[in-house]
Amino acid sequence: MQADTPGDIPAPTPSPDLRVDGPPRSRRTTRPGGPSLLAPGAARDPYRLYRMLREEYPLSYDAPLGAWLISRYDDVVTALTGPGFTGFPHDGAPRGGPAPLGLCHGSPRCLPRDRYTVETGSVPRHLAERVERTAYVLARRIAGRRQADLVEEFCQWLPAGTGPFRSSSRSGGGAPADEGPCTRRTGLRETALASFLANLLDDPDLLAALRVEPALAGRAWTESMRRDPPVQVVLRRTLTEVTLSGGTLPARSPVACLIGAAGRDPERFVAPDLFDPFRRDQGHTTTTGPAGCPAVVLGRLEAEQGLRALLDAMPRLRWADGFRPAATGLLTRGPRSLLVRPG
Repeated sequence: MQADTPGDIPAPTPSPDLRVDGPPRSRRTTRPGGPSLLAPGAARDPYRLYRMLREEYPLSYDAPLGAWLISRYDDVVTALTGPGFTGFPHDGAPRGGPAPLGLCHGSPRCLPRDRYTVETGSVPRHLAERVERTAYVLARRIAGRRQADLVEEFCQWLPAGTGPFRSSSRSGGGAPADEGPCTRRTGLRETALASFLANLLDDPDLLAALRVEPALAGRAWTESMRRDPPVQVVLRRTLTEVTLSGGTLPARSPVACLIGAAGRDPERFVAPDLFDPFRRDQGHTTTTGPAGCPAVVLGRLEAEQGLRALLDAMPRLRWADGFRPAATGLLTRGPRSLLVRPG
């Protein structure tokens, strides 16, 4: 489910020269070489590394990785949406279209459009019913146990049981159209759901509030995707020279966009390490993926319906005695187990 070591990173290349333009956000931002994303221990605690990169090396060349690292929110958004960037290693991601991030795999079908929204009411009824039914079946199977692992017994099964997102074809008729790799690959939705449940179980008061006001689950989902995104690193490539906060990227260079670092940038979010669904600066974050992507729609729906089913079946749901969740992974990240006491 999670990738502890990257399997699709570029080959290492010699460190190029970095040109610094204009005053950086910090005076300590002019060094081309910084800590590597592949350093020992980085996958165990990447957020400490992210903080160092944002503050001291906002634009640095990672020689072991063979790519430039960018970690500040504004820089990452520029790399994901700006015309000076494209997919890596080829022009697979359409210019002006989505990069693979969040729950989206960057399919050309996920170009921004008003075809879908993330509200439950806009999801086809048969799909919403399937998600709800699957969630309640899984939750009831767990409810009578003394201890259960929500990753193994719930998070891995809910996206698989939901099935692919199918809708009428663009021509307005005909057979249902499969929305491609975004919904066929369920691993990212499993990981995102596990992180979402971990964040909520860490806060019993918030869980109690969600029992009274289920609509808060949407804000909690958005906050979890910001604070603990399932995709931590997205690879891009420059088409031309591009100036960012720490300097200028050379043309045709591989760039690793650190999504996990951008979501915790204190210049964008107040108290960014805190899980706070009520934060005033939540808004829409570009790093969660395009709202029109079917995987984004399904992920949110599965989180909301899954949480409701768990709380209905297990009103006293809480962590197993002595258990603390631990996220793992480098390119994708989330907890491997969630041991709980259902009752």
